[in-house]
Amino acid sequence: MKLSFFGADHCVTGSCHCLEVNGKRILVDCGLQQGQDEIDNASLPFAPNTIDVVLVTHAHIDHSGRVPMLIKQGFSGRIVTTRLTADLLDIMLQDSAHIQESDAEYENKKNQRAGRPLVEPIYTVADAMRVREFLTTCEYGETVELCEGVTAEFIDAGHLLGSATIKVTATEGGEKRTIVFSGDIGNVDQPIIRDPQTFSEADYVVMESTYGDRNHTEVWSYTDELAQIIDETLGRGGNVVIPSFAVGRTQELLYFIREIKDQNLVKSVQDFPVYVDSPLAKKATTIFCGDLQGYLDDDARELVGDGTHMFSFPGLHLTESTDESKALNMDKTPKVIISASGMCDAGRIRHHLKHNLWRPESSVVFVGFQSPGTLGRHLLEGAESVKMFGEKISVKAKIVNFQGLSSHADHDHLVQWAKAVKPEATKHIFVVHGDAEVVPLFVKDLEDLGYSAHGPLYTEEYDLIANAQIKAGYIPEKEKKVTSGGAKADNLYQRLLSAGDSLMSLIRRSKGRDNKTLESFIDAVNKLKDKYNF
Repeated sequence: MKLSFFGADHCVTGSCHCLEVNGKRILVDCGLQQGQDEIDNASLPFAPNTIDVVLVTHAHIDHSGRVPMLIKQGFSGRIVTTRLTADLLDIMLQDSAHIQESDAEYENKKNQRAGRPLVEPIYTVADAMRVREFLTTCEYGETVELCEGVTAEFIDAGHLLGSATIKVTATEGGEKRTIVFSGDIGNVDQPIIRDPQTFSEADYVVMESTYGDRNHTEVWSYTDELAQIIDETLGRGGNVVIPSFAVGRTQELLYFIREIKDQNLVKSVQDFPVYVDSPLAKKATTIFCGDLQGYLDDDARELVGDGTHMFSFPGLHLTESTDESKALNMDKTPKVIISASGMCDAGRIRHHLKHNLWRPESSVVFVGFQSPGTLGRHLLEGAESVKMFGEKISVKAKIVNFQGLSSHADHDHLVQWAKAVKPEATKHIFVVHGDAEVVPLFVKDLEDLGYSAHGPLYTEEYDLIANAQIKAGYIPEKEKKVTSGGAKADNLYQRLLSAGDSLMSLIRRSKGRDNKTLESFIDAVNKLKDKYNF
């Protein structure tokens, strides 16, 4: 019985793990890597036709985005997921395929002019549409037989509508093991969806660590905080541009803005217009208004029961066509624009940023995690200018990191989630889905609690019967690029900012430590400050 790691190893995207038992291979997630590509999204480190079953924790592209490619390259088994994840996959994978096709078309125009070979999209819309042929759906709490000696149970991960933590129970040669795959663990007290559920028993846990080094900023009221940002920006005559994931995060924002409108919290422009500029978000919102029995939290169930439309209010506009999208930037009326992608690496949001980043009266509000290498991360790290569509754009707009609104559990809630499985009952925890500098910190936290844990590297193999590593993994070599001295200096400055964020995270986590430790820490920080006080 063997577990191999093929993605999200010392990075946050591209989740992919493979369990081998009784001669069968079960893949858990098959996601696209986003941001700094350390591995080639167009190739897989295993033969797709050797995979028998795929389990999908949730529909986000960094967990599901290579499933169409898997089929295209020969997979012919079953794909098992929850009913609502299946519904969301249908639209999200087709949207992803459209982006792959568009990117290939754009690249080939340049390749033709330069006499270079043409490229193909890693999959097409037609490939994405085939996924539904392989899907088997289940509900939370249902036991699904995967193959001889292997079952799976899905419970609510509280991250996205339909998202799941999966417990696989496998028996081989008389030896039984339970392996829990956390998927993405949700934040608590989110609107619409329920808090994460936990399993109380597991031999092994494959656990995400996106926010494993820090806690979310405490927010008294999401609606009040968001209303203040909107009020101030519209009062200056600017636009509020929100890069948002079309599925999940956009619906949460609409939920909050409906409350803002109901409570009349924005005074500067009381009837302010809100534009959701994403055809995918429009389709996803339809699913969020469908049969949600067994998926909603208590407040949302009560709203729906009273006949309230969770995502509708005066002044809401859902744009569809490209012309409608372009017209938003010609209209000088102060407005809220919610558009994908959430990390600003593709889609219509880039056009809205081009027209608003240089405007000091506008605000760009980030409401989700930004992977290293994405435009969103560059903006959050203080970039003074960015290059978009071949043009240098000065960054004058107010950049806001709305940290309280996150669909991921923060450090303390990740620890609380892990504690549901007692250390004495757990053989080992594999820490995945975290930045390279975050994973070791969270591993140390788990070890301090009495768990055996480590962060596996890409292609690592682990024997689940012997509880021992079979093969060490490696860190994929990043593409080497020649940079100018200025670019190198910029990169070093960004690394300094990142190190500063880590230091602040460490300071926040020092609350409650003994006085001697705190005094020593203060002295160290003061010495550092005195040394570099230019």
